[in-house]
Amino acid sequence: QLRLVESGGDLVQPGGSLRLSCAASGFTFGNYAIGWFRQAPGKEREIVSCVGRSGLRMDYLSGRFTAFRDNAKNTVYLQMNSLEPEDTATYYCAGVTPYCSGQANEYVYWGQGTQVTVSS
Repeated sequence: QLRLVESGGDLVQPGGSLRLSCAASGFTFGNYAIGWFRQAPGKEREIVSCVGRSGLRMDYLSGRFTAFRDNAKNTVYLQMNSLEPEDTATYYCAGVTPYCSGQANEYVYWGQGTQVTVSS
């Protein structure tokens, strides 16, 4: 059974950093891209970063957030720097596609999400 499980969400102060994890199981992890999305209350789900099979990254938030992967651990990470209150949202990892995509409807499998709150 394919599973994606996020962890690492927390309350962090503005300007701080946080690293989220997405543990994958149930498929050949190294053959697929994994995307990170976020959704704030009342807003659309949006892509923040994606990492392809080769480790090539696509970052969508001016480089503040970047995804990277450790195929030996079947895990994708999202490194978030210079956090702002507007980054408060539930963050999701999603798969599995052969290539990175910014479109949520191209990802079939989703984790349960992890909450990130940026506040002083």
